[in-house]
Amino acid sequence: MAIQGKPPTLVSHQFQSSLCSPTSSLSLVNGGSFKSKAQRKPLTLRLSRSTSNANDPQDDYLIDAPVSAGDGFSFSGGKYSDGPSPSDEWFKQGKFVKAYPVGGTGEKAKDPIFGLTMGAGSQASGDVFRWFSVESGNADNPTVILIHGFPSQAYSYRKVLPVLSKNYHAIAFDWLGFGFSDKPQPRYGFDYTLSEYVSALESFVNEVATDKVSLVVQGYFSPVVVKYASKHQEKLNDLILLNPPLTAKHANLPSTLSIFSNFLLGEIFSQDPLRASDKALTSCGPYAMKEDDAMVYRRPYLTSGSSGFALNAISRAMKKELKAYVEDKKAILMDKNWKVRTTVCWGQRDRWLNYDEVEDFCKNSNHKLIEIPMAGHHVQEDSGEELGGIISGLISRRIVT
Repeated sequence: MAIQGKPPTLVSHQFQSSLCSPTSSLSLVNGGSFKSKAQRKPLTLRLSRSTSNANDPQDDYLIDAPVSAGDGFSFSGGKYSDGPSPSDEWFKQGKFVKAYPVGGTGEKAKDPIFGLTMGAGSQASGDVFRWFSVESGNADNPTVILIHGFPSQAYSYRKVLPVLSKNYHAIAFDWLGFGFSDKPQPRYGFDYTLSEYVSALESFVNEVATDKVSLVVQGYFSPVVVKYASKHQEKLNDLILLNPPLTAKHANLPSTLSIFSNFLLGEIFSQDPLRASDKALTSCGPYAMKEDDAMVYRRPYLTSGSSGFALNAISRAMKKELKAYVEDKKAILMDKNWKVRTTVCWGQRDRWLNYDEVEDFCKNSNHKLIEIPMAGHHVQEDSGEELGGIISGLISRRIVT
């Protein structure tokens, strides 16, 4: 079922011990937010970009939010300003889809550091999880589901959706733990294991599409999607893999991502919006993030600590399970019983995954290989419109039922 949602409540975590007057005392409230007992108006911290006019007030942006807006534990908290943002505009384009039952006992989640009850952002939403989804195109046309990589968001397909919408019903969604989708505290309804993601994807696909679909998946979540596809070949028309890990050399996370799985250090870095979004998206290829796009990608980490805790848990699961899943994926795609039409699109400026053996793999498995010279690991960011045209050309317009 699809339900319309409200934008997540913004969180403020003003570490005011160094910013407020000595007469203000602090207390922990609302799952870890720092709030002044004196209810003083918090000081605003402004960050300035270097421009030709250093005195232009438009070059400042806010990173704080009203204390009353706090709803969860976060190391960073806040937002850019009180006005509309690109993140708000993106949220308005989507809706929530309810899929995959919440596990566990129903106990309220507590943060692993202070043992305090977490805010709403870290709690499971009822009995079924909410997935943020953006749809484009006529629902009567063949369905194409666009699946982002790790770590990223559905927003990465914003340039692809308009191209596909001309002839297809395109759907991009945020995985659980990312973007605007639910991010329950690990061990409180969802543990972020790869096997859970396989089952969760099945539930989501069944909810949004009754007929056959085509799947497009990028990066390190592709082994999860291939595992799902191996169990539901009858449900698929096409499978398109964007810079997927295919070889033994690809089975280890790059240091930029593996650091999030480290004890203590990973828990700290996963709460840092610049490391979790900016660096993770720009260190793997030529993608140069614009400030408006950064505001969307950073938003989950600025509004709640739940995104960081989820990132930490997913990184640990990837570090533990990725090698086996890559091996399984390779075996599945080379099996003679694999019947799904499969294409590998490869951005040749990928700094994380080496191109060695990719061409041989596609030849040996008889899968089509399309090289995209100017794209890196996140193909949809570097060459979104071009990728949309490639996908349109690959997918069959007629669904076989």
